[in-house]
Amino acid sequence: MKTKVNELSPSAYARIAGVLYLIITVAAIFAHFVIPEQFIVPGDAAATTANITSSESLFRVGTIGMELIILLSEIVLSVVLYILFKPVNKTLSLLAAVSRIAMTTIHGLNLLNYYFVLQLLQGGDYVSVFGPEQVNALVTLFLDAHSIGFTIGIAFLIPHVLILGYLIVKSGYFPKVLGILFVAAGIGYLLDTIGLLLVPSYTTTPGLIAMVIAIAEIAFPIWLLVKGVNMDRWQNRTVALETA
Repeated sequence: MKTKVNELSPSAYARIAGVLYLIITVAAIFAHFVIPEQFIVPGDAAATTANITSSESLFRVGTIGMELIILLSEIVLSVVLYILFKPVNKTLSLLAAVSRIAMTTIHGLNLLNYYFVLQLLQGGDYVSVFGPEQVNALVTLFLDAHSIGFTIGIAFLIPHVLILGYLIVKSGYFPKVLGILFVAAGIGYLLDTIGLLLVPSYTTTPGLIAMVIAIAEIAFPIWLLVKGVNMDRWQNRTVALETA
């Protein structure tokens, strides 16, 4: 005997996606900006090490803990977005989901750099061979490695953002302007990632690129939470997919 499982409505999936975007955004603000700024002193490895040592629990919860919330939310969001855009193009929707999950996987592995920092500062038999200056240098190395690892992860997000922009434009049940914003954000991510990874003199994301990305990443979740999905056009897309 088969039991029929009731699927959530497209509007419900849209709201879930909006909430997940909100969770990711808030957690990312703390994990990537607020908390690191409390500990990392540019150009002063000793002060950075002292700051982390004096408030290790805050560093652990504010970075690793928040990152785990982000990564778990990213996995669910990838699946929800796949469901939302499958009626537009199943293959592209799947590719977008895989792209975002690839980024999530890299960012998860990248957390090891924070764990290495904590292991260095907690001491141990293998740490005893290092002097204080060496420990400070290694802490800086792993913090820099985390920053680079994050950028490498973003490189795998770029296909997701560009594809999502295309799917939004083609969907008919979301405003095309949101899709155009996502395509612009994808181009911004691409230029920024190339600069950070391949151009030594490029060290800071330009304000214009950051603004375009922020607008796209904020506008779409707000639409998902407030408006959701145009159900009539969703149904038309779904029927067309099923009869194709």
